[in-house]
Amino acid sequence: MHARADGQGRPLGFVLTGGETSDYRAVPDLLAVPVNRPRRMLADKGYDADAIRQELFFHGTRPVIPPRSTRKDPPPCDYRVYKDRNRIERMFNRIKQFRRIATRYDKTRLSYAGFLALAAAKIWLPHFVSRA
Repeated sequence: MHARADGQGRPLGFVLTGGETSDYRAVPDLLAVPVNRPRRMLADKGYDADAIRQELFFHGTRPVIPPRSTRKDPPPCDYRVYKDRNRIERMFNRIKQFRRIATRYDKTRLSYAGFLALAAAKIWLPHFVSRA
């Protein structure tokens, strides 16, 4: 499961791939999520590739991805901005509080994606309720 989140750690969209599939394959689908173009993409080392960085720059998005330890000439990473990635990890934690998602009870991809959408709606709901 790959997710796109806003600056507050609220889910905007999900891309489902197989467990053995590389993280690289999810990036075009994550960028195609129909929301505003992101200014930055905070991702872990699994997304570190020159092709991904070029595609992000092409879309006007600044990659904030730490380089893999095996790179010969690692690109720079703004670690002060990268600290905000914990919001994404907290979003995954909130999503996985739903037992059905954490244990993957659903047999089909479609039903799993449907419950991901329900969990995302439940996370977004407090932001639409009046706190008066």
